[in-house]
Amino acid sequence: MEFWIIQSLNAISFAMLLFLLCAGLSLIFGLMNILNLAHGSCYLIGAYVALSVIEWSDNFFLGLLAGSLVGGIVGFVLQRLLLQRIYGRRLLQVLLTFGCMFIIGDVAIIIWGADPATLQTPEFLAGSASLGEMVFPKYRLFVIAVGAAIGIALWFFQEKTRWGAILRAGVDDEQMARAVGINVPVLFTVVFILGTALTGLSGVLGGPFVGVYPGVDLEVLLLAVVVIIVGGLGSMKGAFFGSLIVAALDNFGKALFPELAMFTIFAPMAIILALRPTGLWGRVL
Repeated sequence: MEFWIIQSLNAISFAMLLFLLCAGLSLIFGLMNILNLAHGSCYLIGAYVALSVIEWSDNFFLGLLAGSLVGGIVGFVLQRLLLQRIYGRRLLQVLLTFGCMFIIGDVAIIIWGADPATLQTPEFLAGSASLGEMVFPKYRLFVIAVGAAIGIALWFFQEKTRWGAILRAGVDDEQMARAVGINVPVLFTVVFILGTALTGLSGVLGGPFVGVYPGVDLEVLLLAVVVIIVGGLGSMKGAFFGSLIVAALDNFGKALFPELAMFTIFAPMAIILALRPTGLWGRVL
């Protein structure tokens, strides 16, 4: 029983990390119809910037803020200077953002080197907490709490606020939103910055137990794509539950069937894509 509880907690902590990574990506895909393959680069840069800030200041939360901020800035630059020029042209979006991913990855190697690194956690989050007769890392419990809190905040923002109503209107019918006076370009920019800032945040939170190294941007991008396919485009609910499903498949697959670890993730994805192309909670574009 202890094995299943510990592995479930590991899966939930990883799921919260994936949710922060995928929530913005899902909205960017669903609302703006943009294939941003450089999304993982915001994860990479956020983690590296946080690494430098934490080494300089010895303050994890300052690094958390800096990583999120830089992730949002990278998203702003990508959207305003590059992607807004090619809306609706998916092949160009793929080529452009894929190229940006490699450029940002090489710049990161030049600045921070190619050696893997691990972010330092605050002292009060080091070690393990007692859960009855079991122990579990405090930091992973912290990630679960942060992911759940941000998930609730995003749900409240999307469902209970005026900006959330505007966002839903843009997702459901962009042309009608423009007709009633909604400034769609500003909405697009806000969504893009929010999405990439959350990605930078996920890079910082994942740094202490996933690590940061060249190529992690592509790895998290692949997992994010799986979550989006499983959960569906333009759905915060899909991003949340899709993250839980993919994290559980990844964690239990590696624990129980390590030789089939990739199969346990991509086979269910392929089945869902074949039977329900819009995802389990997605919408028809």
